[in-house]
Amino acid sequence: MPNKSQIDELKVILLERRDNILSNINNSRLNIDQLKDQDIKDDLDYAELVSDSFTEGMIANHQLEEFKQIEEALVKISKGTYGICDMCGIVIPLGRLKAKPFAKFCTECRTAYEHEFVRRAKN
Repeated sequence: MPNKSQIDELKVILLERRDNILSNINNSRLNIDQLKDQDIKDDLDYAELVSDSFTEGMIANHQLEEFKQIEEALVKISKGTYGICDMCGIVIPLGRLKAKPFAKFCTECRTAYEHEFVRRAKN
């Protein structure tokens, strides 16, 4: 299990990432609003506007999901359950937490989760 100083370092990383994501989401919203205000002269302009708006929206949605995972990790830190796999209950290795500080699963459980996700998506 990560010690207190390691958890504190990871918390700083999580907080910084959370702030960056909030800024990015706000910028995406501004970009989408600016795109909506553009003068559309023809079908090509419209197609480009739709494509750009869709891309900005997808990026914002992806970052919003990461934001939620970061918030969950911060709650776990405050509860003292940070670094414990949600699936099997073992300690998530520090290297994994450094690579992905908001990880919910150990590597083995993440692999099993992804396989199940793919299996369900095919059905």
